[in-house]
Amino acid sequence: MPATTVRSDSSAKALTLAAYISFIPIGIATVLLGPMLPTLSARWNLNYAEAGALFPAQYTGSTCAVFLSGLVVTKWGYRFAMKAGMLLSGIGVAFLLSGPKELGIVCIAAYGAGLGIAVPAANLLAAEVNPGRRSAVLSILNFCWSLGAVACPFLVAVAAKTHHMPVFLGFTAGFMVLVALWIAAMPSSIVEPVVAQQGSIWAAFQIDWTHKALPALAALFLIYVGTENAFGGWVASFSKSLGNMSPAMSLMTPAFFYASLMLGRWIAPLLLRAFDDVRLVRVGLLMACLGTGILLLSRALPGVLVSACVAGFGLAAVYPITIALLSREFGASSSRVGSLMFTLSNVGGGLLPWMSGVFATRFGTLKAGLAVPLVGSATMFLLYLRDWKREQAAV
Repeated sequence: MPATTVRSDSSAKALTLAAYISFIPIGIATVLLGPMLPTLSARWNLNYAEAGALFPAQYTGSTCAVFLSGLVVTKWGYRFAMKAGMLLSGIGVAFLLSGPKELGIVCIAAYGAGLGIAVPAANLLAAEVNPGRRSAVLSILNFCWSLGAVACPFLVAVAAKTHHMPVFLGFTAGFMVLVALWIAAMPSSIVEPVVAQQGSIWAAFQIDWTHKALPALAALFLIYVGTENAFGGWVASFSKSLGNMSPAMSLMTPAFFYASLMLGRWIAPLLLRAFDDVRLVRVGLLMACLGTGILLLSRALPGVLVSACVAGFGLAAVYPITIALLSREFGASSSRVGSLMFTLSNVGGGLLPWMSGVFATRFGTLKAGLAVPLVGSATMFLLYLRDWKREQAAV
């Protein structure tokens, strides 16, 4: 085997591993606001609409950062974007509860901005160094994200019960800083893939606006993260509003949703050996509609847990396969188009949970707010009915 091929294989493995490990603390930080929402609402005396407005704070910071992520990757590389984003997120998480509400909101925006830089870079890096098996690799990557997301509600519940929330936040921040330092210490022999050059900030808009897949992809990125956040971000508050389970159990309910996401992403590479990825997403989105419908009818813990598991499993393959479609449809320019797509995903990530809070306040019940992820899942199913480009087998 030629030496260049060996180096290329070793670089791909190292870079993929870096993306996998970074997504564990990223998963914790991404979903942190949902499990902490009851605590923050009580600490800062917030109603549903005011609590829902914390999600736009996170995703406004993230959106601004995602808008620049393509430029950062083009100028300094994927690894630079990943480690810079991890450091910024670590600072925001570390100081979240160190002052008044205003400082807390700034910290939420800061760790959101860090995620906005790191997440697109890690996703696109993993996709680019693994051509021919992008859907499988991105499913594993998002499985790693789910490890952090599943652990987060349990850690928050334990920290809240023992009054050690600052310790938990410090641990999470330290984890992110350590991962950033490890990425920075990777040897120069690890070679990143070539990124299509943008040249200036205006080049971020120089994409093929006539591409037939662009509108559907834009809608999918806008809706998916918001749908996931609206369900996962409000299920703890919904559980608490039922009034028939302990506060600790209420805080833990999002873990069942994220555990199902994790399980689905773990088995997705196996399912993709037998099923077309687009067909797999279609079935998953029907399951997500079913799970959200069950939640709207739930009156006690069993219904909440069943709905969380069904919805999470159904949504598991949607995001990684949508990112794979982006890479397949746009190729080397996917990092440029990705800036737009990940920006839209962050807009949706803040918009839909906020809409849930507004509807819940308007109608006096969180069931009205949780209709938002139901509509989101149904809309994505319709978008996935189009004819998408199929993945070519690895050579």
